[in-house]
Amino acid sequence: MMTADPHHEIHLESHIVDQLKQQGWLEGDHQHYDRARALYPEDVIGWIQDTQPDAWEKLRRVHGVDAESTVLDRLGKTLAAKTGGTLEVLHRGFSVAGAGTLAMSQARPEDSRNQTVNNCYAANRLRVVRQLRYSLDNENAIDLVFFINGLPVATVEIKTDFTQSVE
Repeated sequence: MMTADPHHEIHLESHIVDQLKQQGWLEGDHQHYDRARALYPEDVIGWIQDTQPDAWEKLRRVHGVDAESTVLDRLGKTLAAKTGGTLEVLHRGFSVAGAGTLAMSQARPEDSRNQTVNNCYAANRLRVVRQLRYSLDNENAIDLVFFINGLPVATVEIKTDFTQSVE
């Protein structure tokens, strides 16, 4: 239950999330986060299905009901590889047998002439998740985690001198 005390972190957390939602961000539920893969699967799969339907159809034909887990496992391995990493995957995508290279984001277009690029840019899924429990070993939580198309890109820990200090 939220108290009326204005000095609790939850109020600032709520304000930040509300401001992001007004700008088109999605608010996620920490229970939908895949701790083992460190991904928000709904957005990974949704982004690929929305922006690369032909590649998704190939994956579905090749892998059947395992298409989603195949993509998520391969993405996780790419992110963990020395040549991978979040920025690399967001910029260059990742490869999956049967579908080639899958893009994981679309940068803002320089102009509006290419409708396909404009549509992909508009399809980017920006999500914020409160109190994200990230570990398989404990229930520790990060106050806010920001995602692009299911990939975590930033974290925020909110501190207040009234409840705790940054030291």
